[in-house]
Amino acid sequence: IAAEDENNTEASTSTDPISITALKGPTAMGMVKLMTDTESASAPDYTFNIAASVDEVTPAVVQGSTDIAAVPANLASVLYNKTNGDMQVLAINTLGVLYIVENGDSIHSVTDLKGKTIYASGKGATPEYALNYILSSNGINPQTDVTIEWKSEHTECLAALTSTENGIALLPQPFVTVAQSKVPNLKVALDLTEEWNKLNSDSALLTGVIIAKKSFVESHTDAVNEFLAQYKASVSYVNENVDDAAALVGKYGIVEEAVAKNAIPACNITYIDGNDMKQKLSGYLNTLFEQNPAAVGGTLPADDFYYQP
Repeated sequence: IAAEDENNTEASTSTDPISITALKGPTAMGMVKLMTDTESASAPDYTFNIAASVDEVTPAVVQGSTDIAAVPANLASVLYNKTNGDMQVLAINTLGVLYIVENGDSIHSVTDLKGKTIYASGKGATPEYALNYILSSNGINPQTDVTIEWKSEHTECLAALTSTENGIALLPQPFVTVAQSKVPNLKVALDLTEEWNKLNSDSALLTGVIIAKKSFVESHTDAVNEFLAQYKASVSYVNENVDDAAALVGKYGIVEEAVAKNAIPACNITYIDGNDMKQKLSGYLNTLFEQNPAAVGGTLPADDFYYQP
């Protein structure tokens, strides 16, 4: 997909396709119906880029070489602060995708984690903040009551699981599904989204959101609203037509079709906008802020961060 010149920080003109960037994984899965519809259009309204890492997405959004992006929820707040408020979140597209898995059968509640060793990756990001919040809210001190061995990659967690009797790990989807194909007896013990909801009805454990520069939204409001309507329909299609959606996920190289088929129902792909989005996301960011202000960029975003269509 052709990107705009890196030095061109102007938004697309009204006749240019809107450029959209998403990360490999659940944040891109909900887009696949819209992607395939766009591919068959004679005059496409959108161009898509699937990025391998957040490091590719951040400069593209800030510099304006992509118009709309799917990013981790806390990164949206970081970018709002970095751009002096010139960033808006349009919708939530992925709820929590974190799970406690075990190569055994000893974990049936959060309290069962006390005294255990947990293999995890994502230190300094949502996995650490979410795990610490859920542990501490259930009376477990993350520093003293459990041993969390932080790995640099999910594959390292999998290696530790396979070599440890009754091993326990914190993994995201779709990697849980990949891990289950490698470790036949691997069991999903806890869904961190469910555990979060038990503790806090005013927020939600979030993975991904859709963002755009405020200046772009203001100059392309109708086009942004039309995109959101089509994106919402794409999310519904993916959740309601798992087999067909999995084939598209495989086609676009997000994850393999077989993995996607098993993972989609557990990826919490969603579409939430407006006041409901603001309530859930602001509560989530506040929880992160209380643990570590740097996780949200130092300060919580103001009301203009939340797009109201």
